[in-house]
Amino acid sequence: MSDARRPYAGRRAVLATMHRKEEAIAPAMFSTLGLIIAPTAGLDTDQLGTFSGEIPRDGTMLEVAVRKARLRMSAAGVPLGLASEGSFGPHPAIPFIPGGIELLVFVDDERGIVVHESLIVEATNFDHLVVSPGDALEPFLGRIGFPAHGLVVRPNEGEPTAVLAKGIVALDSLTRAIAEAAAVSPDRRARLETDMRAQLNPTRMKSLATLADRLARRLATLCPGCGAPGFGRTDTRVGLLCETCGTPTEMIVAEVFGCPACDYAEERPRFDGLQRAPTQHCPECNP
Repeated sequence: MSDARRPYAGRRAVLATMHRKEEAIAPAMFSTLGLIIAPTAGLDTDQLGTFSGEIPRDGTMLEVAVRKARLRMSAAGVPLGLASEGSFGPHPAIPFIPGGIELLVFVDDERGIVVHESLIVEATNFDHLVVSPGDALEPFLGRIGFPAHGLVVRPNEGEPTAVLAKGIVALDSLTRAIAEAAAVSPDRRARLETDMRAQLNPTRMKSLATLADRLARRLATLCPGCGAPGFGRTDTRVGLLCETCGTPTEMIVAEVFGCPACDYAEERPRFDGLQRAPTQHCPECNP
């Protein structure tokens, strides 16, 4: 493949992270694009928000990720940068199971483009447990993958950051943190939460690797109109017709692909080839 088809081959980009995300993201960027992820140091990304809540995120996931990438790019004096943001809670489509959203952004100030991909995460250990000192912990610890996956412990009631212990990966540290948090909680209980920072959560690292592969493949896709990298899906159009009565449904009928650098766009049929919506999705047949 020519250099024109691989515009980032041999280039260096910085990744804004203090949680070793380069271990998950760098391999796909190099194997697909030839892009080298430079080591990062000296950037406190927690200033833009923390999972444990001491510092709230100010802005959308995309806004914060772009801001984070630009902070690292400015510090390093380079025009290419990446950053990621994650959010975990009830699954966005199935609220009674845990889930999350991962977003990874690439900023190219030479071309003036921002390209991002996101991933809805179903394979997650996101969980919590409220306990009193001395309670049995084994079922919960086994379920969340402790000690390979870390924990956060805080008071169950009152000021949640009054006593906050993060990155717990040893049973003796966990026992001590539970006692300290429970001692300052009005109900004398502690709340255990999975530590969702990447370096303490191998399950999240796997999701980041999957997302990095997705973004790398998008950056390797050049716009048919102007040749800029990052051509990919930008929107969807709903309105797939019911197979029984022909009423438009909320199911996707087409996907819109666009360029981050120019106005070129294409509308393509949905990826699975489905041409009619099953009756159960129809507002007329199945109100």
